[in-house]
Amino acid sequence: HPTLVVIDSIQMIYKPQLESSPGTVSQVRQCAHELIFNAKSTGSAIFLVGHVTKEGIIAGPKVLEHMADTVLYFEGEKFQCYRILRVVKNRFGSTDEIGIFEMRKNGLQPVDNPSEIFISQGRRISAGSAIISCMEGTRALLVEIQALVTRANFGIPERKVSGVDYNRVSMILAILEKRIGLKLGGQDIFVNIVGGVQVDEPAADLGIAMTIASSFKEKSISPDTIFIGEVGLGGEVRSVSQIEIRLKEAQRLGFKKAVIPKDNAKGMGKDSGIELIEVCYLSEAVEIIG
Repeated sequence: HPTLVVIDSIQMIYKPQLESSPGTVSQVRQCAHELIFNAKSTGSAIFLVGHVTKEGIIAGPKVLEHMADTVLYFEGEKFQCYRILRVVKNRFGSTDEIGIFEMRKNGLQPVDNPSEIFISQGRRISAGSAIISCMEGTRALLVEIQALVTRANFGIPERKVSGVDYNRVSMILAILEKRIGLKLGGQDIFVNIVGGVQVDEPAADLGIAMTIASSFKEKSISPDTIFIGEVGLGGEVRSVSQIEIRLKEAQRLGFKKAVIPKDNAKGMGKDSGIELIEVCYLSEAVEIIG
């Protein structure tokens, strides 16, 4: 029996006894069922490749997801050369892992240092730009976040967000207005994660708030500083998980300072290799940029 079997794609496999055509839900379900049964009987590992539309309605992709032990999505923006292999279901481990690949002339190549592709090397940071740390499974990923705050000239101010949750940004805007006193109600605000990566964890809150404040005040943030922390509704900066891994990645990439929650700094030695700036409240962090 083969150790590994790759079916590319499941839509091309069909069972003659079924009257439906290849690629239909019934064909995909039955063929996948028999392949999975065979794999469990023989001990072979089977990779089933399935193609889906944006809406996920063709060929019953959810049928495959329910039947398989592990589901991986291969994602990539149209105009980006990078592709992300993301785990969305895993009966035998974490679902938070990703793999990053680059499309080159000789095919897909793995990216060994993904943080380096999401931040601008040797850059001069302008107002409204900062580096944050997010976790993708067990991997710390440093990404650059940018914000642009400009006076609204017509009607209702615009709010455009790419790469982070819109509701999360709306909450941070309310905190900046209420707790910090920034007058953002009449401003157009745009927030973007460089490189097309999606960030969906609260540890990015502090970085988002700092980029918005930086752009509003027209004061740039030091390029050797990284921001890590969740922001509460009271303006407090809350601790986050896996702080040591995040700081280690920041140090490896040459960052000198890290603005982190004070609770995370407790118990950490001074030999972390990076200067720790401890903050309890968002107002303390905003004071860093003046």
